[in-house]
Amino acid sequence: MISMTLPDHHLTEGEQRVLSIDPHWKRLTVPFIALILLAAVSGAGIYLIPDEFAYALHARLAVAAVALVLMVIWSFVPYLRWKNTVYVFTTHRIKITTGVMDQAVDEIPLAALNAVGSEQTLLDRLLGCGTLTVDPGGDRGTVALRDVPKVREVRAELFRLLEEASSGKPGGG
Repeated sequence: MISMTLPDHHLTEGEQRVLSIDPHWKRLTVPFIALILLAAVSGAGIYLIPDEFAYALHARLAVAAVALVLMVIWSFVPYLRWKNTVYVFTTHRIKITTGVMDQAVDEIPLAALNAVGSEQTLLDRLLGCGTLTVDPGGDRGTVALRDVPKVREVRAELFRLLEEASSGKPGGG
């Protein structure tokens, strides 16, 4: 399997990869529920079409085709988005990679960060995840990294990286 982390040859001199994080699995709960419900409803629909109906085969195939399309849209595509999203923290920057077919890469230098924060709903706290917000300054606005597992620990690590970067320690350590 291809790893979505930052390859070593993409690191600058003295830069080290510190964390590579995939979004929390909670992002997949709604697509999983949709998958189960679609399977149950389409299975029931196929079963309930009477055999004596003249177009029973066509009706069953239509139900199966619609169910398959909806499963791809509501379950498979969100899974691919989740699988192809990664947050990489290095001693010099934060790299956010998203996208399935078209890939978007957003890199934020640690030196540009003005503020770092985190938010957790009650459900996030129970599941151990949250939203990490970083403000790279300028007219860019705040960047939110959603569904970060162990968001408090990641925020603390980011503060450590910022402190080491501001103190001028080579390589962040």
